[in-house]
Amino acid sequence: MQSEAVCWSLSNEEQTVLAGFYVGESLKGNGVVHLVGEMGAGKTTFSRGVLRHYGHEGAVKSPTYTLVEPYSLSQCEIYHFDLFRLSDPEEFNYLGFDDYFSSRSICLVEWPEKGADFLPLCDLIITIKSHSQRPEKISNFNSGVSENEACQSGPINQATAPIEGRSLTITAGSDYGRTLMKALAKKSL
Repeated sequence: MQSEAVCWSLSNEEQTVLAGFYVGESLKGNGVVHLVGEMGAGKTTFSRGVLRHYGHEGAVKSPTYTLVEPYSLSQCEIYHFDLFRLSDPEEFNYLGFDDYFSSRSICLVEWPEKGADFLPLCDLIITIKSHSQRPEKISNFNSGVSENEACQSGPINQATAPIEGRSLTITAGSDYGRTLMKALAKKSL
């Protein structure tokens, strides 16, 4: 199955937070979001943007040692997971985290591959990559092409990624995610 992708160029921390804010806005209080990227890519910074949309003004720390940071906000519950420290995917099941995934919560999951098949289906996959070698053309929404092609082939809303910047690619993991993609495709940073 070919995927649709929304791709944004991120030249600084503020744009990463804004990208998270836009995704938070589109989620409307529920959804599962997988956050993919190397250590230090900006996954927690992105999560701060989602939390800001729902009114959280405090610090947002990486849940590396606690595994999950809960945020009880007026519109919804947000759970920020960091599964990096799991040594076996089955640990996710034993820890009882499945109770956090409901229609009244947003679950942001860093290192989702560590939870493997024990994680519920995700709605959106956010991939943050560093582009320190060459500028790339970033497109907003290319229907019917692969994620890699959508982010490199041709622009609909063209921008040039800074040499030291990052790119953020959003793909859908569910029907709900595909609906969210339509709203996100209209946004630009």
